[in-house]
Amino acid sequence: MASNQRNTSKPRFAHRRGPARQPGQQRGESLPPGEGWIWGRHAVLAALANPKRTPLSLHLTRNAATELTEEARARIAPQVEEPGQISARLPDTAVHQGFALKAKALDPEPVQAVTDANHGLLVVLDQITDPHNVGAIFRSAAAFGARALVMQDRKSPPVFGTVCKSAVGCAETVAHVHVTNIANTLEAFREAGRFVIGLAGEAETALAPAVEQGIAQMGRAPGLVIVLGAEDKGLRPRVADHCDVLARIPMGPKAESLNVSNAAAIALYEASRYDPRINPA
Repeated sequence: MASNQRNTSKPRFAHRRGPARQPGQQRGESLPPGEGWIWGRHAVLAALANPKRTPLSLHLTRNAATELTEEARARIAPQVEEPGQISARLPDTAVHQGFALKAKALDPEPVQAVTDANHGLLVVLDQITDPHNVGAIFRSAAAFGARALVMQDRKSPPVFGTVCKSAVGCAETVAHVHVTNIANTLEAFREAGRFVIGLAGEAETALAPAVEQGIAQMGRAPGLVIVLGAEDKGLRPRVADHCDVLARIPMGPKAESLNVSNAAAIALYEASRYDPRINPA
């Protein structure tokens, strides 16, 4: 594992009491597949503004309801409730700020829609499961112009709940792609002319030269792919083998590692320095 992106925290799916629930699942209610809860002001307002997100029920406090636009009200009528009533619908640790939305899942984009090297910077998550980290990476991806997050379909949290709250609305504006096999997907990206950089703390090449190498090889910035490994184990060997180069984030001696979402933000910033949409000449 790259020492500069290790995070040993456990996925925050645990409940405090009662029967086990899926992330975003209502107490006492078994939500059907493809449905879930979104909570928090920015996350809910962004979801309501996203025409690709289908709202099912909207629960707001009286103060929160004053922030709804006419367009949002036209999509779904809010149910005005007390804060405790909203809390009772959500996981124990949800901080809802008076906003809760039950909605359908966003459809992931097909990998073919992002394969071409001209389609923009990609971030690949190799079995990153912590929803706080995934949400934070969505936010950095939006800030630095990434086209999409690519995740393994069986090893990633749903784009609901904590992911959306941590993304502060950016899970609605950055596409996500689900794939079965990360290594095979990276190979397809390379065959399409993309340059794949895997973050690994033990790598000899520093991040900046690795990005420069990719730009020189491709002649443009949008084709870069940044690959980040799991919080505890880093990149799996076969995934690392399918990268063009492994790169480390140079660090001083006072810290052993960075959280994976922090490492993602640094890598995305470095890549964005060569993107004319972010840094025009």
